[in-house]
Amino acid sequence: MGAYIVRRLLLIVPTLLGIMLINFALVQFVPGGPVEQAIARAQGGGDVFGGFAGPGNDAGNSDLSTNDSQYLGARGLPPEFIAELEAEFGFDKPPVERFLNMIWNYMRFDFGESYFRSISVLDLIKEKLPVSISLGLWSTLIAYLVSIPLGIRKAVKDGTRFDTWTSGAIIAAYAIPGFLFAILLLVLFAGGSYLQIFPLRGLTSDNFDQLSTWGKVVDYFWHITLPVLASTISAFATLTLLTKNSFLDEIKKHYVITARAKGLSERKVLYGHVFRNAMLIVIAGFPAVFIGVFFGSSLIIETIFSLDGLGRLGFEAAVARDYPIVFGTLFIFGLIGLVVALLSDLMYVLVDPRIDFERREG
Repeated sequence: MGAYIVRRLLLIVPTLLGIMLINFALVQFVPGGPVEQAIARAQGGGDVFGGFAGPGNDAGNSDLSTNDSQYLGARGLPPEFIAELEAEFGFDKPPVERFLNMIWNYMRFDFGESYFRSISVLDLIKEKLPVSISLGLWSTLIAYLVSIPLGIRKAVKDGTRFDTWTSGAIIAAYAIPGFLFAILLLVLFAGGSYLQIFPLRGLTSDNFDQLSTWGKVVDYFWHITLPVLASTISAFATLTLLTKNSFLDEIKKHYVITARAKGLSERKVLYGHVFRNAMLIVIAGFPAVFIGVFFGSSLIIETIFSLDGLGRLGFEAAVARDYPIVFGTLFIFGLIGLVVALLSDLMYVLVDPRIDFERREG
């Protein structure tokens, strides 16, 4: 098993390098880079992309020639200022050199500073990470706590009315877009047209530091309830049906028939023999489910509930062309995703020691 883990860890390096290379290459063709953003701010413009609208707007009617600079928004600014901006952002170097420097720094976990916030990328990620982890962790735990018992019950009651109406309910929940369900929760329970039970925004109250320890716990869960519900709604269907199908497959096997023939109770058969084998794929998939919730719904949920997490950080950085944040978060997310894929394989071995990845690869 040790050799398999080493091979997987070594495979992370070229995979992560490929991810970074592809995205770095794509960024070279995206208009409205950080230099254009800085120019727009220097000129008091609110939107750098207005410069790409064509000659019909005011910026297109400037008296200065576009030959003074390669940037559409640079009309009226001295070339020395543009050169200083390029040097500050590192665009005075060839793309290959910039990419190699970036990878070398990232290997040492040096992600540089944000172009426009004057703070290191690592500090920004540390600041936003608790919000996204809260959403991902609690959503995954709740999904498992509900889906596993429900899936087992559906397997035992397969084909009954209970199985039918619960299947309809979870499929309907899966079909509801997360952002729409989040808005519905706000309208119903956060001061919309009905009840004012939960807060409208934020992860904690303004007076959080003055609260007692128990008060802080209550305040935290009071704020996180609606965002967690909104990000969990679509996870129930997959986990519940996966649990049900796993149990149904195991129940039909010969060892279950033999156990029943020996006179064991249905509960003993179900939880003493079937559970371990049926839960293999469900439990082993926990890391992947957590990452899916962590990455998948964070942006929309954080935006709707005004939570300052990694989803919003990445989106705002992409819009502002703040490349240190964009590539820094991409590197960290990619690394986390690859490590979690390895952890998922190790979870299989932990749940069922009979699995041997080294033997399979050999």
